[in-house]
Amino acid sequence: MNDKRRFVLGVDLDGVCADFYGGLHPLAAEWLNVPQNSLTTDVRYGLPEWKLGGKKGYEILHRFAITQRDLFRKLKPLQMAPVVLRRLSRKNVRIRIITHRFFIKYFHQEAAQQTIEWLDYHGIPYWDLCFMQDKCAVGADLYIEDAPKNIKQLQDEGLNTIIFTNSTNRDVAGPLRADSWLEVEKIVLKEVQRWKDGLQSPNRSGKKLKGR
Repeated sequence: MNDKRRFVLGVDLDGVCADFYGGLHPLAAEWLNVPQNSLTTDVRYGLPEWKLGGKKGYEILHRFAITQRDLFRKLKPLQMAPVVLRRLSRKNVRIRIITHRFFIKYFHQEAAQQTIEWLDYHGIPYWDLCFMQDKCAVGADLYIEDAPKNIKQLQDEGLNTIIFTNSTNRDVAGPLRADSWLEVEKIVLKEVQRWKDGLQSPNRSGKKLKGR
């Protein structure tokens, strides 16, 4: 084995490391001028329960949240996410952040700046920061993802993927699922050991994309 090769963990941000739905919830209530408790927290992907006006309404709220309320800078990290990522990094796991935060046109600089500040403020280690919609195009040995569409795409490509549980993906099937970051840590360490032993995970198939 090449000694310079490191196990690459591809980590999504919103809904996995950052409490995106919890952070957006009060801003949606403010935007819609409704009581916060009138908006359910048991949401599906795309937030149809909040009646934002479809994709266009979601984009407008998203732009307001980023540019007027610094959403990506102020999100709370999900419990234990920074701690576990620091522990994994100390075990020579290469953290590769992969996020589709360039969702809204013409606000990429603001989204990138807030993201980097948030990662540094919460002490989250990473070697690579990829703003990508097609996460399959970014090489990793194991992915952590919550969005149903992305999970399916990764699975269809035979890429080893941990489903990080929230209300948007409860019905998504997969061999690897974590309800907390402590569970993520256990799964990652097990997969790292398989990788070190030269064994292919029984949870994946297809070609292996190598990250550097």
